[in-house]
Amino acid sequence: MKDRYDFSNAKRGRVLPEPPSESGKVKVSIRLDEEIIDYFNALADKSGGKTGYQTLINSALHEYLEGKAPKLEDTLRRILREELRKAG
Repeated sequence: MKDRYDFSNAKRGRVLPEPPSESGKVKVSIRLDEEIIDYFNALADKSGGKTGYQTLINSALHEYLEGKAPKLEDTLRRILREELRKAG
């Protein structure tokens, strides 16, 4: 080992090349509530490791964008009906 090394011509950057990305996917960094991550992690655990939590979050976002996710009004109506049945 040398006592001194010359880094004057060194370049900053990755040591290894970036792995190829999946087609149609973009790597992003977002901050989500802990409850959301816990929920999707639990769903992923229930799948027995077949589906990862990030894939489940992606699917939920697709459902929302395509209008397949339950609408707030429909959910509220369902809950009110259930509660009224219990009360009455």
